[in-house]
Amino acid sequence: MEELLKLTANYGFPMVVAGYLLVRLEPTIKELQKSITSLTIVVARQSGMDKDEIYDLINNKKVS
Repeated sequence: MEELLKLTANYGFPMVVAGYLLVRLEPTIKELQKSITSLTIVVARQSGMDKDEIYDLINNKKVS
């Protein structure tokens, strides 16, 4: 706790809060990315896309 107070005094409250939020939210963001990828696959399969088109879609390649 004392180290946190020193960081706040040296670097300022906004920087400490931003760093804390980045550390705390990173796992949540990774889980959301997995969910978005899974939903992309489900929707693509329901619309009749094959696995190569789905792979290209997930990896940001242009799908014709």
